[in-house]
Amino acid sequence: MTRTSGMTLLEVMVAIAIFALAGTAIMKTATDHLRNVELLEEITLATWVANNQLTRTHLDNRWPPANNRRGSVEMAGRTWHWQRVVSKTNDDDLRAIEIAVGLDPTFADSITSVTSFVAKPNE
Repeated sequence: MTRTSGMTLLEVMVAIAIFALAGTAIMKTATDHLRNVELLEEITLATWVANNQLTRTHLDNRWPPANNRRGSVEMAGRTWHWQRVVSKTNDDDLRAIEIAVGLDPTFADSITSVTSFVAKPNE
């Protein structure tokens, strides 16, 4: 009686199941990575928009800075909406400026916000 060596049908099915599970895990990891890269790109671009608006506010030299301003700007093929909120601080000669940036014109969900302070210019 000759005995042949090889894999049984059960062994082949178990091996295929293991490869299928591993492939599914790899695809999920790759998809999550791509989503994270897209989110990081959005945060980076939104931060650039916010920093640009803060710089414009600092260069404006208006005291106190205009409050509750909104606008939009084109960057990287998208329209970014920004909103500036100026708040008083404990020091009468200092204001806090927060710029919120998002893709939604109603500001229901902002991607990032940046805060800076501006001092009253010397007269």
